[in-house]
Amino acid sequence: MEYFDKIAPRYDEWYKTKVGRYVDKTEKRLVFSMIKTKSGKALDLGCGTGNYTLELYKRGFEVVGVDVSEEMLKIARKKLPNVKFIRADAYSLPFEDNTFDLVLSITMFEFIHRPEKALGEIYRVLKPGGEAIIGTMNGRSLWFLFKRLKSLFVETAYRYARFYTPRELERLMKEVGFRDVESRGIIYFPSFFPFLGLAEKLDQKFSDKLKNFGAFIVVRGVKGD
Repeated sequence: MEYFDKIAPRYDEWYKTKVGRYVDKTEKRLVFSMIKTKSGKALDLGCGTGNYTLELYKRGFEVVGVDVSEEMLKIARKKLPNVKFIRADAYSLPFEDNTFDLVLSITMFEFIHRPEKALGEIYRVLKPGGEAIIGTMNGRSLWFLFKRLKSLFVETAYRYARFYTPRELERLMKEVGFRDVESRGIIYFPSFFPFLGLAEKLDQKFSDKLKNFGAFIVVRGVKGD
């Protein structure tokens, strides 16, 4: 938490860089292509500076953002003064059972130690038939290897991260009780790849077939009725 408090402004500025814009656009395209819920109450869990909270708000959801970093939340609140942001952790969510139609959690699971407990809380606060969307970095991708190597020499968030494969996340979701579990992946080249136009075409074409090698993976599951 202390680390994310420290880097909050820098983290938010990254989305304005060339690579940041490309990654954000590409990941959002995949995430929102997998979401079947089109309206209702949404929870952005591990919302950071509100990047996905803002997108959910624009799409008409009644959204709440949750994060453990107060500095991240300060930035998020400035972007969305009409949205409720709550400082809380993923292991004990301050919501009643069956509250949300959608729970979205993007790049949070890398930084928690008990994914089963967090998924149990997500399952609890979802309404029957509600869906969960989990997005994380992939432990098998070229981007992952680059991030790991970089973190040996420069302190980055990925020094503290745990990475998953699509199969691992699917298994965790099924064990909690989610049904109709599916996954896809995207972004097949590390951040220094110079041909972003080519990368984008490959991303769109192979997000299903090569999901095990995408830098970013998304897993979707539905709470049983």
